[in-house]
Amino acid sequence: MSFTFFKPLPSDIKQMQELVLEDVENGNILVRDESEMATTIRSYTAVKNGDNIIGFVALHIHTVILAEVRSLVIKKDFRGQGLGKKLIEKTLDEANKLQLKELLVLTYKAALFEKYGFNIIDKESIPNPKIWADCIKCKHFPRCDEIALLKSLETI
Repeated sequence: MSFTFFKPLPSDIKQMQELVLEDVENGNILVRDESEMATTIRSYTAVKNGDNIIGFVALHIHTVILAEVRSLVIKKDFRGQGLGKKLIEKTLDEANKLQLKELLVLTYKAALFEKYGFNIIDKESIPNPKIWADCIKCKHFPRCDEIALLKSLETI
């Protein structure tokens, strides 16, 4: 199979929303409406098989120091093929190019991110309160059961 990694366009948003729908409904990923995705479209990296988007991730910058990995998703039929790993690696490369110092993730898959040097932290120690602004959209709010991890980045 041939996979292409790319920066999606606003015209890709509908397909991206369809891909993540099940994860949004079960509360694993926050809902993002079309307008919100459009204003942050440059933060996404996606992967497609032919014309179909089968996965994506976002690198959301909070401050000059801190960014967050968001919305990592791979279509079920394509999981276990290293696509999530490749998206995480692309996100780390981009964060390093942007000379960010820390990368945060809130996830149910802590072991996946620990493989890349992320360390579990107490959610209360997350360094930027802006991150919590999105939490009100979560099905699990105010009882967050995600695991917070932080990675210190090395500048290239």
